[in-house]
Amino acid sequence: MLAKANRITSADDYRFIVRRGAKVAGAHSVSYLRSTEAGADARFGFIVSKKVGSAVRRNLVRRRLKAACRELVDDGLTAVDLVVRALPSAAAADYPALRADVATAVSRNRRRGPALAPAATAAEGP
Repeated sequence: MLAKANRITSADDYRFIVRRGAKVAGAHSVSYLRSTEAGADARFGFIVSKKVGSAVRRNLVRRRLKAACRELVDDGLTAVDLVVRALPSAAAADYPALRADVATAVSRNRRRGPALAPAATAAEGP
């Protein structure tokens, strides 16, 4: 389970990251990333719509995505906000495939380096 410090909980934060973040498409997900100030905790949010499947299937996909993000935190990932939107194909994907999608999104963000401006708080507005 992700710690509270590693979760995006505000709808405004979700909206801000999805609208202003760098978009990285994977086979089973689309990720939106924003760099944050150095030393800040990495935060994650998940969007799993009914197109993915039944409630049981959606929760399974969400738990797998959370576990993949937890591994990134354990590996020392900091200073990024990441929202992962699961595509319908995620319903049939196994854990390694979902983990690869998330890891690819983060690695592409790291290659871009400081080109992404640090995320402003949702209170600052769009």
